[in-house]
This record gives sequence, C-alpha cells and structure tokens, in this order.
Amino acid sequence: MHEHHQSVAPPAVYQPPHRSWAARRGAYLEWLASPGSFILLAEKGQEAVGYAMVHVKPGPDDTWVTGDRIAELETLSVAPAARGAGIGTMLLDGVDAELAAQGIGDLFIAALHGNDAAIRLYQRRGLRPVMVHLARFAAEPTG
Repeated sequence: MHEHHQSVAPPAVYQPPHRSWAARRGAYLEWLASPGSFILLAEKGQEAVGYAMVHVKPGPDDTWVTGDRIAELETLSVAPAARGAGIGTMLLDGVDAELAAQGIGDLFIAALHGNDAAIRLYQRRGLRPVMVHLARFAAEPTG
C-alpha cells in the first residue's frame, strides 16, 4: 500500500517502508482494540491477495447526524497482481455485511488524492466526498 500511495499521490517526502509499516502496524493494533473493529482477508488459494481494516468508534459524529457507532475503513489494500479482478469489491461487500450485522450504517473512507481508481470504486458504492484534507509537511522545501 505504501508503494502504491507513492505511485498515485502528488510528489512528497515519504517515510521509508520499514518506518511506515511500524507506524501502520501500531495503528492497526490500536484500532483493533476498539469494540467492533475488524480485518477481512482475501485469499486466492493459500496466498493473501488483499485486506480491509475497519475501525469502529463511538458516535455520534460532531458534524453529521450519525448513529452511536461509526465505522471508518482505514485500509483497503489489494496486491498489485490481483487488482482489477474484483477483490476490492468483494472486500467492500464483506465490510458492508459485517457492518450491517453490527447495526452500523455510517461509514467513512479516506482516499489519497490521486488514487482515482479507489475514489471511483467508493463512489460507485454510494459514498461521496464530504471533506478534503490539506497538508503542509515540514520535511518538504517551500517554494
């Protein structure tokens, strides 16, 4: 996922892969400690080809009318060789099924600017843009 982000996002100074994974792994452990949070794994044979990480947190949201639990898809990742085969859609179907089973109707998904294929996938599923994150990074020279 880290490499994919670098391939689709605007130029920036990125963490090295080992540091990125250490931080992401720590975040996964923290998110999974929240009741209702889950990971779905997609396999082809004995090989993992994708996963979805969903963090369930208390609601309601401070801006939008939501239920008392809100889901955020923190990661949807499909192996490069498996992209375009419906794995992402299958994972999202599983996410929707699990959220329905938990009685959660509100879902937030952030997509990296430039990851147009992911944004189209989410929009086809009825999600729409509601927020734009802007950033300034001290590690980058200013022009």
